[in-house]
Amino acid sequence: MTTGSEAEPSIHQLRLFIVLGEMRHFGRAAASLFITQSALSQQIRGLEKRLGVRLFERTNRMVDLTDAGRTLLPAARAAVDAMVQLRRTADSQVRRVSGRLVVGTVGAEAAMPHTHAVLRALQEEGHPLLTVHMVTLDAYRFAAALQDKEVDVVFGRPPVPESIEQQHLATEPRVACLPADDPLARLADTALAQFAGHPVVDWPPQVPRPWREFWAVDPRPDGSPARYGPVVTDMETLLHTVARGEAMAFLPAAARDLFPRPGVRYVDVKDLPPCTSALVWLAERRDEPAITAIRQAARSATRSRGLQEAGGR
Repeated sequence: MTTGSEAEPSIHQLRLFIVLGEMRHFGRAAASLFITQSALSQQIRGLEKRLGVRLFERTNRMVDLTDAGRTLLPAARAAVDAMVQLRRTADSQVRRVSGRLVVGTVGAEAAMPHTHAVLRALQEEGHPLLTVHMVTLDAYRFAAALQDKEVDVVFGRPPVPESIEQQHLATEPRVACLPADDPLARLADTALAQFAGHPVVDWPPQVPRPWREFWAVDPRPDGSPARYGPVVTDMETLLHTVARGEAMAFLPAAARDLFPRPGVRYVDVKDLPPCTSALVWLAERRDEPAITAIRQAARSATRSRGLQEAGGR
């Protein structure tokens, strides 16, 4: 057998060659492949013709690899493995631009410019088969919603637990949210020390402690603990609690424009550290195709906003 066919071997033929080369028995190899012995023999002869070499020495009971067969068997395995990897990569690309992405938003994050920028970047990067479903989450539940896989990613406000990764999107000041009749509400700005006697709204016990303490500013700069007032579960309850004079809250400065309410005033606090907005996801899910797509969109949007801000100064 000295001349070969111009046709290339098929992956199917290479798979049969590998199985027969490992089992060295037509009957057992055919049975494991769920084909007849005659079909297996025909395919092997076709492969030998295409390659231009004899792969097996045949006897009545057994087959053995020829020198050429032993040389080509590892190459056949490599070719089949490469094709499997090619298919996996292609499938990954298909999944990357298809499927359903459930996006949670906390409080007013759905209305924030950085959220719109990320979703716009996701659309512009071209994922026509990816559907985005938006859901609103209570401020204290976004970590639990990720852990329970109710959502895939969240536009929220750190800090976050160690099991959650984040892409920083924006930084803004925090302000004090006070009852309108509180004496401090009449001031142009304040300092943290002036709120020492004010109870701050509390959150349910399932809230991660770092998040609860950050938004209560607990402890205060002098090391004293914050005083906690009534437990709230959402923004409307929080504002109602403040308006009744039962507690105060520290909120993002955007709340001044997004949540104006009768009986509530927002006051600047000159020594209050700022807060951040971020896109967050479970670390263990970071490489899932849809999550990877919005992570990339968040990076693109962040770079674009940074360049625009730099150009505007």
